Amino acid sequence: QVQLVESGGGLVQAGGSLRLSCAASGSIFSINTMGWFRQTPGKERDFVAGIRWSGGSTAYSDSVKGRFTISRDNAKNTVDLQMNSLKPEDTGVYYCAADRRWRGSNFARASPAYDYWGQGTQVTVSS
Repeated sequence: QVQLVESGGGLVQAGGSLRLSCAASGSIFSINTMGWFRQTPGKERDFVAGIRWSGGSTAYSDSVKGRFTISRDNAKNTVDLQMNSLKPEDTGVYYCAADRRWRGSNFARASPAYDYWGQGTQVTVSS
């Protein structure tokens, strides 16, 4: 089992920045990829960004590319999401998730592919 705990959400004005953090514990050796997803009421969880647990490769949704940066801290077993130039449409509950499977060069972007999830943290961007 892997436990994931998110932190860092909040309320920010459009154009501002927030940094989310996801702390992983438990059987972290089983993790291949970490992802961040966003969910708004009545909609499915959408892929935002992903990073290999071993570091290096990253992937982003088109809507956040160039504004968000995902990173990994090996010493702390955390994955952070730095969000800059925030827009009202970035509002939602942000979840971190862990994927155990090796998928070659591809990143899973569908939420059912991920095995473990955090409890989520609310991000609200006001206009």
